[in-house]
Amino acid sequence: MTGSKSSKAQPDSRGDVPISGIERPRPSGANAAQFGSDVVADALRALDVPYIALNPGASYRGLHDSLVNYLGNERPQMLLCLHEESAVAIAHGYAKVTGRAMAAAVHSNVGLMHATMAIFNAWCDRMPVVVLGATGPVDAVKRRPWIDWIHTARDQGALVRGYTKWDDQPASPTAAREAMLRAGWIANTAPKGPVYVVLDAEMQEAKLNEPVAPIDAARFMPDVASAAPATEIAKAAALLKTAKQPLILAGRVSRSEQAWRARVQLAERLGARVVTDLKVGAAFPTDHPLHAGAPATIAPVPEAAEAIRAADAILSLDWVDLAGTLKQAGHVTANIIQVSIDHHLHNGWSMDYQGLPPADVFLACEPDAAVPALLEAIGPGKPQAAAPARAAPSAARAETVLTVDGLAQALRQAVGARAVSLTHVTLGWNGALWPFRHPLDYLGSDGGGGVGGGPGISVGAALALKGSGRLPVAVCGDGDFLMGVTSLWTAAHYRIPLLLVIANNRSFFNDELHQERVARMRNRPVENRWIGQRISDPDIDLAGLARAQGALGFGPVAKDGELAAIFAEAIAAVENGAVAVVDVRVEPGYSQAMTAAMNRKTE
Repeated sequence: MTGSKSSKAQPDSRGDVPISGIERPRPSGANAAQFGSDVVADALRALDVPYIALNPGASYRGLHDSLVNYLGNERPQMLLCLHEESAVAIAHGYAKVTGRAMAAAVHSNVGLMHATMAIFNAWCDRMPVVVLGATGPVDAVKRRPWIDWIHTARDQGALVRGYTKWDDQPASPTAAREAMLRAGWIANTAPKGPVYVVLDAEMQEAKLNEPVAPIDAARFMPDVASAAPATEIAKAAALLKTAKQPLILAGRVSRSEQAWRARVQLAERLGARVVTDLKVGAAFPTDHPLHAGAPATIAPVPEAAEAIRAADAILSLDWVDLAGTLKQAGHVTANIIQVSIDHHLHNGWSMDYQGLPPADVFLACEPDAAVPALLEAIGPGKPQAAAPARAAPSAARAETVLTVDGLAQALRQAVGARAVSLTHVTLGWNGALWPFRHPLDYLGSDGGGGVGGGPGISVGAALALKGSGRLPVAVCGDGDFLMGVTSLWTAAHYRIPLLLVIANNRSFFNDELHQERVARMRNRPVENRWIGQRISDPDIDLAGLARAQGALGFGPVAKDGELAAIFAEAIAAVENGAVAVVDVRVEPGYSQAMTAAMNRKTE
């Protein structure tokens, strides 16, 4: 069926089987911890970790046995992945929906090296993941010749210490339990992020000399809530109340519907314009009359930039790169209120903390805590006249060639009134074409700009959304898809429904534009920008790659008129429990707003 426009295959009879019904082990009779790894498994269950995504390896064979033959492969249930990067990406995507960490396991130093990009993505995205690694026996006398030596490192955590919140290598079962509880607590405490725990192979496999005394795990993982001082809340409220043109930059916030409504209420009470960002999940309804411009990735669109320049008070709700955004907008004279606790993660290795922004008032708490406090301090305010919601973009399309914009419009028409969660979009996505009206409508980018994260993150998000009634939809570039395609096998194997649409421009197009800029600066031929960038001759059968993972593959589709029927068939398959992939051949290029943002000078 290579190259066919449609796949007629149907999901097999296990399409509706819950994940918990897949890979059920034969009962072992083990009902009490007997080995060091059993204690670690108990700690994972105490953390209420539902799943552990992994690529297996001998370094943690003891833990693997404990998960299967001691815990019965439930709470957590193992999710087999074909690459460690996919395992961490799936955990990352799960956290983007739930706000809570699931676990991932990687094989020794070599598995960790595979996983580093995905860990960095989760770090930059401020998403919690508990990553477990392992090492050959720390005691050199216990190491098997050759293999245990190359899989042992003196300080394995150093590989990821610059982009994890915490790491440890416990030396005993009791210490390992404490490390696991601390890891879960730290990962899930804001500002959230990945953590890494290394398990000594000998410690895992050694028989317990005596039972490990039980503890109440909840007592070691207290909830930690942040709140700004009342005096600072009062200062911020005063600036916002007296502002004639207040503005809210809605950045990293939770998926809570209650918090979403509070942000809308605050904007309406102040009459404040709101700007949002495609680097993070949906934070405010983008078709609300107070929303300025469309959400973007690289820089604010002109309408949003103008709103930033015109503002006399700006409330930043943990906005990603506040300093850079103010610089890109131009001459900004507003008083700045910064709400964030992100400074707790800033270190000397990673520059993901961006430039140092000005702040006239700093509220050191999470946005979800600041907004209700500001609402109370501001008081009822003056009622704002209701303004009509923005009209949706015209659905009319008269394209002779397919573009990402045409793909987005056709896809939106195909999903109709369904509740959709966009789990990932391409770099050139036009935020004006798909309004977000719910905190789960859009889940944000991959965080660290790591190409290849989109498919795995989307599988993890789809896992968290399973049974929610929402349709998970990912729009990935062809380069992103090719690097992360094997994560779809995990989705197919565990019956995690997902629609993945490939915006296939057959190029690493972003880098074509970079090569064009360099050529122009050096007065060299721009016509050569494609060399070393184009993914063609031969074209890759992306739908065939999807089918090879057990998904349904559709395409390549090259005509606008064919999209409606194929999207309808693919959506129906996903609603029937399948993983469906649609390869759409789009012309290289970005929207006018995206191109303008990428070309805009910031100095």
